[in-house]
Amino acid sequence: MEIYTSESSDSDNQSSEKTLDFSYLMLDTNTLSKNFDHIVINEKHTSRDTETLLLHNNQLEMLPLNINIFSNLKVLDISSNGLTHLPEALAQCPLTALVAKNNVLENESFPKSFSSLKTLKELNLSGNSLTFFPRQILELAALKYLYLGGNKICDIPKEIWKIRGLQILYMGGNRLMEVPTSLGQLTNLHALVLSDNMLESLPAAIANLRNLKSLLLHKNRLRTLPPEIVGLKCLAELSLRDNPLVVQFVSTMQLNPSSLLEHAGRVIKLHNIPYCPEDLPLNLVEYLDSAHHCVNPKCQGVFFDNRVEHIKFVDFCGKYRIPLLQYLCSSKCVHGNRSEQEPCSSANSSMIKKVLLG
Repeated sequence: MEIYTSESSDSDNQSSEKTLDFSYLMLDTNTLSKNFDHIVINEKHTSRDTETLLLHNNQLEMLPLNINIFSNLKVLDISSNGLTHLPEALAQCPLTALVAKNNVLENESFPKSFSSLKTLKELNLSGNSLTFFPRQILELAALKYLYLGGNKICDIPKEIWKIRGLQILYMGGNRLMEVPTSLGQLTNLHALVLSDNMLESLPAAIANLRNLKSLLLHKNRLRTLPPEIVGLKCLAELSLRDNPLVVQFVSTMQLNPSSLLEHAGRVIKLHNIPYCPEDLPLNLVEYLDSAHHCVNPKCQGVFFDNRVEHIKFVDFCGKYRIPLLQYLCSSKCVHGNRSEQEPCSSANSSMIKKVLLG
């Protein structure tokens, strides 16, 4: 059986010496286990000094039980294998990051000792076969980055509040139908990804995520958003495309031909042609006085009964409306509308920077 080893030259930096790379070698579990034994026999310093172990893109169905020889292992990448479960021995490694995406892990794939990984800060289980949120994760108090996207998870447990230090929660591409109110207690969250699920609403408690910068909700069934969302002062990115909330407004945008009366009225107002009750019937004077100015600051146009409905997602110095319905005098103003770029205080860091609708 061929044995693979990792060697470092004198010119390698300290980081390289602490990394053992067995990725893309088509290794099965038995061969990898023999490699670990070879390290123990011939390179005792390697197992003790190794802090990062890369095993991704191999043919592993399970991890070797002797993985616990790496007594100082902090980062383990076992992505893109055929792993069906994780061994108890894993809990004996002082891991801070475990990347196990794109395997075939199921609900029963986690050992009871998994919750004892108290130093774990990053956990990536995206692209597996989970149908519910692994309960052991709720005991990982040090966790900051959790990725569970691309599974078949149907709900977020109410006890999610236990992971108080969580900064990124990625649950896109699952089967979520609701979000628990307790999610609002994760006040350290910077990014929340709930895209590509089956959500129809969000709890008002979402407004408690005062440090949230990115909220991705595209490809859901949202028809409304809680008005409390205006309290998200730090929000810089919001994705809403492919939701009924957006489609509903876009589908109702239409423009009927203007009447001759409106055309005439627009010409009079546009060219500032003077008029008075002595010149026109009272009803026409009242009609001309009812003109509305286009909200596009680059357009001097007016409208009466005929208008273009435009939906704009904007931020008014921290108080944005989602969505904001505004009326324009022409469909050409939709592309020329820059009113959302009107100046606000440069000291205000809470202005929304990006809204993705399509």
